[in-house]
Amino acid sequence: MTSQPSTSIKILLDTDIGSDIDDAVCLAYLLAQPRCDLLGITTVTGEAKKRAKMASALCTIAGQDIPIYPGVEQPLLTPIQQPLSPQAAALDRWAHAHDFPQGEAITFMEQTIRSHPGEVVLLGIGPMTNIALLFATYPDIPQLLKGLVLMCGQFAPSGREWNALNDPYAAEIVYRAAVPIHRSIGLDVTMQVRMAASEFRQHCTHPLLRPVLDFAEVWFERADMVTFHDPLAAATIFESALCTFSPGTVSVEIKDEAKTGQTYWQPGGVRARHEVALSVNAERFLEHYFHVFQ
Repeated sequence: MTSQPSTSIKILLDTDIGSDIDDAVCLAYLLAQPRCDLLGITTVTGEAKKRAKMASALCTIAGQDIPIYPGVEQPLLTPIQQPLSPQAAALDRWAHAHDFPQGEAITFMEQTIRSHPGEVVLLGIGPMTNIALLFATYPDIPQLLKGLVLMCGQFAPSGREWNALNDPYAAEIVYRAAVPIHRSIGLDVTMQVRMAASEFRQHCTHPLLRPVLDFAEVWFERADMVTFHDPLAAATIFESALCTFSPGTVSVEIKDEAKTGQTYWQPGGVRARHEVALSVNAERFLEHYFHVFQ
């Protein structure tokens, strides 16, 4: 999916910014990445409007007028596990929009993709609810994408990851979709790219990273580490060699209640529909990530 350095890539971001800090770390990267043409942002899961405000704060600092749409808050069939956006507590220190279109996120995604057939990469870094509803409502949309890149699942070994676990039925719908490039970076790989809070603070000198650090301080009240789950997924859009990928088929457990949300990966096969990250060059990724802020 990597393009030539001089060309930009159109991206739609679907995010649950405001829970784990990695979403804000990811959005800052996209706003600083010169090859990213960010067409819009949709938010998902509890307090979607507050999450939209957090996204707006970063876009405001970046001086970019990005369309932002609060999306669906409730999972399709299961109880919500992420009702709050705790990092929004730091919003009062940063200018941001207060009003957003309501109930239009799915339509916005559909219209944006349809306006740029074969050009848009949909980057999903939250529970899959918005994306599942998009694909279920407009069955032709998956084929109109350039690609789908997800921070979702755990594959080697199989396991339960937060985004899949929060809406497993949505995740199953998304993994059934026939997308030209259907790529996942799972927890087994992203957990290899981590940074202590003390070191992360030292890196947050760029204006775009200052509100991220304010949001991060809320996160650091219960964790002393940043794990670059979502930024790694985003970075592979521009530098796919940061990870090694293998073709195969992904499925999501929705029948066994004790394992609901667990993801499975079957490598290879003539009908392989998915790409799954198997490894990451962590040092190269961190160098790549912070280089965009120089």
